[in-house]
Amino acid sequence: MPDDLLRFVGGPSPYWTGWLWLGLALLLMVIVWYAVVLVWTLPADRLRRLPAVRVLHARLLRRRFASAVRSIVARHRDGDLSTAQAGAAMSRTLRSFLHQATGARTQYMHLDAIGAGALAPAAPVLAALDDAQFNQASPVRVGEVGADTEELIRTWP
Repeated sequence: MPDDLLRFVGGPSPYWTGWLWLGLALLLMVIVWYAVVLVWTLPADRLRRLPAVRVLHARLLRRRFASAVRSIVARHRDGDLSTAQAGAAMSRTLRSFLHQATGARTQYMHLDAIGAGALAPAAPVLAALDDAQFNQASPVRVGEVGADTEELIRTWP
């Protein structure tokens, strides 16, 4: 009976079965690639709603923005940025992080509005950054406020 079956289906295949597995693996890689590109290009508000991606997205945001703050502090330490420039850059970075992490339009919010809402833990750091940016005689040290900003970003809920 097996010989009859082989004759019916045309005999043993002249192709190596590894080609089938290689083709399936390549097809799977293409599907995964498209899924990664789709997720990677989604807006932040949609990523915050996807349960499987939410944790990874938050971790990547924290890492990216904390690294940006470290870079600003290093540039200030090297003399590339003044205290006012470093304060402005860190404030912009923190506000962008808060927007990406929460969806609140913090780039356009006043400090009082930030302190009165769910973003209240960020208000003292933003106040210190504003003081460093706008007050020439400010006692704020960029290294210290940079560490506070980085800690806030890393521990944001």
